[in-house]
Amino acid sequence: MGYNIAIDGPAGAGKSTIARLVAKEKGYIYVDTGAMYRGLAVHFLNRGISPEETDKIKEACQDAEVSIGYEDGQQQIYLNGENITSRLRLEEVGNMASKSSAIPEVREKLLSLQRELARRQDVVMDGRDIGTCVLPDADVKVYLTASSRTRAKRRYDELTEKGIPCDLAQIEKDIIDRDTRDMNREISPLRQAEDAVRVDSSDMTIRQVADAILALCR
Repeated sequence: MGYNIAIDGPAGAGKSTIARLVAKEKGYIYVDTGAMYRGLAVHFLNRGISPEETDKIKEACQDAEVSIGYEDGQQQIYLNGENITSRLRLEEVGNMASKSSAIPEVREKLLSLQRELARRQDVVMDGRDIGTCVLPDADVKVYLTASSRTRAKRRYDELTEKGIPCDLAQIEKDIIDRDTRDMNREISPLRQAEDAVRVDSSDMTIRQVADAILALCR
């Protein structure tokens, strides 16, 4: 049985960055479940499906295979054998993933793979419902959060650095809307597990957040 670290929290809280760093320093496998949902979202968008077309999303799940690989130590996401990692952070992909992840058939598609990885390996897994649903018996559970303005500014800086035009107010609105969807969805809503340690990264450096989580581990 692997040693499991679960990191949950809202969009833009820094889960992926922190989980990668913790995994690297512990020598564990990093499993970005959000990237896996985004991988399925790419499949739906490739099919020309809109987030509201639930029946088409359910049907499209049947011929989509999302897998994890590693190249030069970096996690890669494959959709039906094609490396789609470069598309995962597009805004339309994030919005599709947030909406489609509330569909039970989408969650079931990926749940078994995630649990099998955690059973066989020492993992750091981040997402929205890792500590509450995917790995309820995780050895360490963290709920990582930050203010909506802080999260929006991080996303704004990331897009601006890439030369992508964006609006800070709109990004914050999208984040708040996504929080509302994630926290109120019927299936596995975003919430802090009762035994999770809450870490607010609004005024913390990446190093400080990582150290706080590492201090909880064996």
